[in-house]
Amino acid sequence: MKIIAFNGSPRAEQSTTNLMVSAFLTGAEEAGAITEQVFLSKKNIRYCLGCFTCWLKTPGTCIQSDDMGELIYKFLSADIVIFATPLYMDNVSGIMKNFMDRLLPIGDPHFEKDEHGEVRHVKVKTNIPKFVMLSNCGFPEQTHFQVLKLLARRLARNYQTELIGEIYRGAGALLQEPKIQKIAAQYLVLLKNAGQEVVKDGIISQETTLQLDMPLIPDPNFVDIFITNMNTYMDATIAEFKKS
Repeated sequence: MKIIAFNGSPRAEQSTTNLMVSAFLTGAEEAGAITEQVFLSKKNIRYCLGCFTCWLKTPGTCIQSDDMGELIYKFLSADIVIFATPLYMDNVSGIMKNFMDRLLPIGDPHFEKDEHGEVRHVKVKTNIPKFVMLSNCGFPEQTHFQVLKLLARRLARNYQTELIGEIYRGAGALLQEPKIQKIAAQYLVLLKNAGQEVVKDGIISQETTLQLDMPLIPDPNFVDIFITNMNTYMDATIAEFKKS
């Protein structure tokens, strides 16, 4: 089994997204998978021109010459892909959105109705990999991932593939906070377990998903504490910048 994670964080290796993906892929490797993480911020990915050349004139090939040809090849070579992104403006990062848009050459321009009677593009003959949606954000509540959850389901439906796991981490930056490394380490173990389950069972179990979804710090006053501490940090940082 081959699993490729496409990391849409502009912070690449320094990102919380990378920390989460690396733990997941470690678990997958331990279960026997071949894995790779691709940092999209290090790739030349132009935005889609909406010209339809990849459908009408040169089927499967974009008119633009950048790194997407290589990335599409990687995407299609995987059994499972991970769309890994920080949450920006309630959605995927701009880098990830460009990547998703530029997967357009994979599609077929013809139309059909799906099993719900809704129009979509005809399924391509090429095998579309199953996928996991993985994200983290600065806000403490899990409710901020509502848009990504809907996006994940629409991707699975329109690409006629399977969404086999969702991992969303509110207050994700805490995973790199030295003061709570014991808690962070426990969470990373859960991510490793999720990677193992995907290889062994083909899906992240409901039990593991629920555990991953739990607050990092199970304190009923966590949100209020978070607001106070973060505002203090922001004010101090702003003051430091004004001095420099």
